[in-house]
Amino acid sequence: MAGAQARESELPLRPKVPASDAGNTISSQGPEQTQNKKTKRKGGSSTLIEAQTNGVKSNAADSNQIDLPQLPDFVVKRNALFDDLKRKHDAEILEKEHPVIDVVLDLGLDKNGSPIAAMPVAAKAWESTPGSFLKHVDKSVSSDVVVAKVDGNELWDLDRPLERACRVSYLPFTSPEGRNVFWHSSAHVMGEAAECQYGCLLSHGPPVEQGFFYDMAIAGGQVVKESDWAPLEIKASKFFKEKQSFDRLHVSIPDLKQMFGYSKYKMYYIENLLPPEGSTVYRCGTLVDLCLGPHIQNTSKIKAFQIMKNSSCYFRGDKDDDSLQRIYGVAFPDKKQMTDHKKYLEEAAKRDHRRIGIEQELFFFNDMSPGSTFLLPHGTRIFNALQKLLRSEYQRRGYSEVQSPNMYDSDLWKKSGHWKHYSEDMFVLDVEKKKWALKPMNCPGHCMMFSHRERSYRELPLRMADFGVLHRNEASGALNGMTRVRKFQQDDTHIFCTQDQITEEIEGLFDFLKCIYGLFGFPFRLKLSTRPDKFLGDIQTWDIAESKLKDALNSFTTAGGSQWELNEGDGAFYGPKIDITISDALRRDWQCATIQLDFQLPQNFDLEYMTGDSSAKPKDPATSEAPADESPDLPKAPGPGRARPVMIHRAIVGSFERFMAILTEHFAGKWPFWISPRQILVIPVMPAVNDYVEEVQKLFKAQKMYVDIDLSGNTMQKKIRTGQLQQYNFIFVVGAQEKESRSVNIRNRDDQETQAKGELVPLDDAVAKLKALKKERRLVNAI
Repeated sequence: MAGAQARESELPLRPKVPASDAGNTISSQGPEQTQNKKTKRKGGSSTLIEAQTNGVKSNAADSNQIDLPQLPDFVVKRNALFDDLKRKHDAEILEKEHPVIDVVLDLGLDKNGSPIAAMPVAAKAWESTPGSFLKHVDKSVSSDVVVAKVDGNELWDLDRPLERACRVSYLPFTSPEGRNVFWHSSAHVMGEAAECQYGCLLSHGPPVEQGFFYDMAIAGGQVVKESDWAPLEIKASKFFKEKQSFDRLHVSIPDLKQMFGYSKYKMYYIENLLPPEGSTVYRCGTLVDLCLGPHIQNTSKIKAFQIMKNSSCYFRGDKDDDSLQRIYGVAFPDKKQMTDHKKYLEEAAKRDHRRIGIEQELFFFNDMSPGSTFLLPHGTRIFNALQKLLRSEYQRRGYSEVQSPNMYDSDLWKKSGHWKHYSEDMFVLDVEKKKWALKPMNCPGHCMMFSHRERSYRELPLRMADFGVLHRNEASGALNGMTRVRKFQQDDTHIFCTQDQITEEIEGLFDFLKCIYGLFGFPFRLKLSTRPDKFLGDIQTWDIAESKLKDALNSFTTAGGSQWELNEGDGAFYGPKIDITISDALRRDWQCATIQLDFQLPQNFDLEYMTGDSSAKPKDPATSEAPADESPDLPKAPGPGRARPVMIHRAIVGSFERFMAILTEHFAGKWPFWISPRQILVIPVMPAVNDYVEEVQKLFKAQKMYVDIDLSGNTMQKKIRTGQLQQYNFIFVVGAQEKESRSVNIRNRDDQETQAKGELVPLDDAVAKLKALKKERRLVNAI
């Protein structure tokens, strides 16, 4: 989010994350389904494994080999095969011609933010490596390099020989891709330590939001215990000091089956996920594992490493499959970053929306409906404030709010194309001997709304907004508070427009983004994703669409917006898209908004509008079918005087539930006044002024503010302290003086100087000032 998206370098499949609800999770879980016994202190159950793990002495002669007394038999055989194949590969490389190639180093920006001039370097194919060029780079830059990037789109090991003329750039740990590579490599070292300690069968070990994990099956039903952490960390530390290299090798399917035949988990990946030509493996010390890479140069780059927790999980996220052990860790290239990371985790824990949600009685979850939020009254107040904000902007910006059904016949999803690619993520029902599904998105229904009658070019752009309830069948292990749920609502909008209107509509959406995100203090970044290798439609249409998006992005930057990024080849198969990433108070990135151009759905639903051409005629339903000489599977072109609209999918806050979670952590539960579920608390100094307290409450409630009073028998100090803990924006303390002068003593939650005794404000002035604070939706809690 997703922004900084974790690159999945490992081979196992991950559950799909819908684009409109994609992005980062606040408390990361891995891609496999995690069991409920996951804790920071004890692991769950394990599966028995049938592989032989009898220890035998290793005699592998490799510069990376560590001095361990015993290694499992399967490790010795696997590594011996790797060594044999690697020798043959190296010999083949030596036999190749090594022609001179043109390589240019793109060194990015210097410390002052100025571009560094591109640097041509002498190079030979199959010999020169990106790492060998670092001698030409200033040490202040080269010392931070984690991985290379070739031609701006392919990550490349620093020690992997280049194969063609290219442009080489370098990524540090501080870059999202560099960090993921570093954590991925650290996961391999942890896997090596686990394999040595347990003789286990490893599943996979990818980087995640806050580090990495490795899944494994341990013989004899053994589970990982907290007491195992220190021995694993000691082993890993030894591997770091040994400067173990990461050696890459492409291996054929038959050799992969021979290499990993001992493990049913690796065999599953080989038989189900790999292309016919095989895949790469990497060796690090005694570990050889299936992996797409890339990796850091060697383990000495890892200076700080710590195991964070362990849990149990299901292989492939399937509760009917084997139960595995999962170990989470984190690593950094220097110790200070580890110290900073621990402080960050402490602050993140304080802001955890799940904790604040319970403390402030905003929401809860129950196993009677997993992944569905029970929004309590105070949580619903926040939800309603967000919807009110968006509705006010819809009215100002020419949107029409609609409502569409929650459940559709499967024929609709087949027509839209979702059934083929998304049915496993839908809740499917059998009704009157037919398949139906709860809607996971609104777009097919909106297409039906567009096509239910004739449309004219005069109606375009047509902007449909829908707050309808959506359901997605997320794996139970992927559910995570309000950031990943099964039932949710979002600010879903579909804009139907002409191609000539695309740029103007996108510019309008950028202004919408600035308006909404600015209210919450969120900076945001834009990334354009262009035509992928597999796409629908013709290249000319794609080029036009991408050109219009670039025009809108450039206009946004020229007008003072942030620089946008280009993400070549990562567009949706049906059209290019712009992903918008926001950054919260802890500088975490979240992808909430998305803007996607879609040429396919209007085609699937045969959407047309009358262009105003004199040849246009009303559509005759009796002749709307394709002519006999045309294939019914091919979309027919619009008739004379008609054209196909372009469809723009867009969401700004995305899932309301997820956005509320982000806001909760961004503000640490200290809500701005206009969206706060607890705005004012009125406390009497003595019972004699209780009538005035009730009068004050009634007066502010009449202005549609949330006002509570505390007439309990607690002491005044305890009442004030309780109100402070509940994060009321303002606490009014009233006594005889306030009653007589018709004023209130106001304590501002965010102004410490008012806590001992607040400012005495006439009642009418207080009403006027707080009305303005709410109406203007100001971020700062001040009157």
